[in-house]
Amino acid sequence: MAWGNAVLAGLVSPDTAAERIAGRDGGHRVLGWAGSDEDTLTVALARLRTAGVTGLRLALPVPGDLLGLPGPAEFNVDALDAGEAVLLDGPRPWGLVPRVGDEDPDDCVGIAVRWQAFAVNAGPGDPTSLAEAERELAETMRAVTDALDALEVARWRPEAADRISAIRSGRNGDLLAPGYPARAHRVLALAQRVAAIAELAADDDGAAFNVNGIAGRDAELRALARAARRAQLAAYNAVATGADQDLRFA
Repeated sequence: MAWGNAVLAGLVSPDTAAERIAGRDGGHRVLGWAGSDEDTLTVALARLRTAGVTGLRLALPVPGDLLGLPGPAEFNVDALDAGEAVLLDGPRPWGLVPRVGDEDPDDCVGIAVRWQAFAVNAGPGDPTSLAEAERELAETMRAVTDALDALEVARWRPEAADRISAIRSGRNGDLLAPGYPARAHRVLALAQRVAAIAELAADDDGAAFNVNGIAGRDAELRALARAARRAQLAAYNAVATGADQDLRFA
């Protein structure tokens, strides 16, 4: 998504953006978008401007929290099932939902990803700004640290030590594309670390020996995970929403 915004801004070529988006995956295809039955990812990225797209935004829905989804219901259901979607803003809004498969018609090594296009409702998405997201994450960091320490995950699960080390060092995080403001990079890195800690803690009962303790811990971790999702959205969508924007579309 971020690389699509960089293409719109003229900062990277569609070929470079497609390569960075695909990573180690096999072939990516976009299905049913803007009058085309099927496009390669490179072709779809090259068509963004001519299709009237003005910006791309991320949605990260989970059950009970359809964060950033504009509807209709069919799109929301598919996006919720995938856990993510990309929204293409413009005169005719579109939504893309990834579907992972094993068969790759391009004979590339890795999994195949098909992005199914939907006509979606116009909407501003989640209004959280980068400043708000960064403040919310800062306020939850103490709770995150306390939750991890209370669970004593490394003692209960020694195999988790490498994951904890990676979280604390900030390794393995996703990177934004060129042109995003420095605050967006900072917020995304912190949000990914908070999300990873919450996920790791949720995998272990740790010191929560009774039902009340487990329920309280789970409620806390859900709040942390939601804060991390909101912050990731704010970072990825900083360009599309104009928050702290230092990237200008040509």
